[in-house]
Amino acid sequence: MSRTDALNSLLITRDTPVGYSLESIKKKAVIQLMGSRLWGRFNPNHWDPVYAAATGLSAPIQTGEMSSAYLAEMCVNHFGAQMFSNARMVCKYVASTLANEVIVTHGVVKEKTPRGNGFRFTVDIWSENEAGEKKTVGWVEVDVGV
Repeated sequence: MSRTDALNSLLITRDTPVGYSLESIKKKAVIQLMGSRLWGRFNPNHWDPVYAAATGLSAPIQTGEMSSAYLAEMCVNHFGAQMFSNARMVCKYVASTLANEVIVTHGVVKEKTPRGNGFRFTVDIWSENEAGEKKTVGWVEVDVGV
């Protein structure tokens, strides 16, 4: 199966039921990315272990944008281009993601509301580390077949 076929098999359709679980993705909070200009170079708490320790952190912390990006990637895998048209994602960061933690995303379809010729899906989303500690929680709304 090609990568395109594999991704297409994940796409949520009008027939997707409430309770459907999105396929998780797994990412490692790599300090080299955390210190890039794009993700957090302006704040040494995101890339400098010595500075982070001096501010009371056990390790540099990942930026919220990186956590949101992991969840957005999972949602794009399941909604495709529909994630970029009239969709909404809301996240709350409930715990810091530390350098080198492995983060796993999750999502479950919570609601499926008729809208036009399709449905508006509401999906609970969250990420957690390998110990099961939630790091980011939220939800996404996406129109499918509208």
